[in-house]
Amino acid sequence: MKGKDIRLKDIPNFFITTDPNDEIFNLATESAQRAAEASAIGIQTFDALEAEVLEALSSTFPNIYTIGPLQLLLNSAPNEDDKLESLGYNLWKEETECLQWLDSKEPGSVIYVNFGSVTVMSQQQLVEFAWGLANSNHDFLWIIRPDIVVGETAILPAEFAEKAKERGTIASWCPQEQVLNHPAVGGFLTHSGWNSTIESLSAGVPMICWPFFGDQQTNCKFSCTTWEVGMRINNDVKRDEVEALVRELMDGDKGKKMKNKAMEWKKLAEKAAGPGGSSSLNLDKFLKGLLPGK
Repeated sequence: MKGKDIRLKDIPNFFITTDPNDEIFNLATESAQRAAEASAIGIQTFDALEAEVLEALSSTFPNIYTIGPLQLLLNSAPNEDDKLESLGYNLWKEETECLQWLDSKEPGSVIYVNFGSVTVMSQQQLVEFAWGLANSNHDFLWIIRPDIVVGETAILPAEFAEKAKERGTIASWCPQEQVLNHPAVGGFLTHSGWNSTIESLSAGVPMICWPFFGDQQTNCKFSCTTWEVGMRINNDVKRDEVEALVRELMDGDKGKKMKNKAMEWKKLAEKAAGPGGSSSLNLDKFLKGLLPGK
């Protein structure tokens, strides 16, 4: 991303502060300063995805290594005696029943909706998303955490449940990597968290982005412009906009172009994490940097 393309709203919001005692800002500042002392710095990305950024960082941090997508590296690692089976990175208990529901759907027909493990919204925003999904007339898998609505229990209108019962299913959490790689999933409505973004790129799934806080605004900007795999929803979400973007993503010409671009990134991610790929080689260098003499 070139500097001239950056807007204030694209900068992580923990850098936009006038409070010199802001804890998150000071933590980020301290982390950047301490990074110069590190023997090795691993980043959850791959060379082809962020070449300009990595080139800029390497002049300050020469011991920087791209070691992503992590899930692809983990999937390709030798699994002797099933030692890796217990490894996971979910904060919520997964409900795998949704995978059977996806099995019953046509390829590329489902929009997957998940706003991550910490993003919250108002009850009105929840309702707007609900009616936008229902009115799109597309199948959807929607993850609604128990705490997704600020200070309240998430309540969906009875009329929505009646209209959407044939097309949608709702779960409190799911195995996201498996969902994104399921043939039935054709698009991802996301908060643009980094893990979700790189998992979607690795699966070749285009995105509708509704960033909430932190680096999500920046990730959204990259997805929608630099990588050409995303479309942004306004912060003040409205059902008509949700409906229109879902239809465009799933059926429109722009959606098809985004899907093709997402598949290109998937191939590059797999190449990076594969045997002899940049991330595979960097993982070895990263570990040697942490364990001198090994």
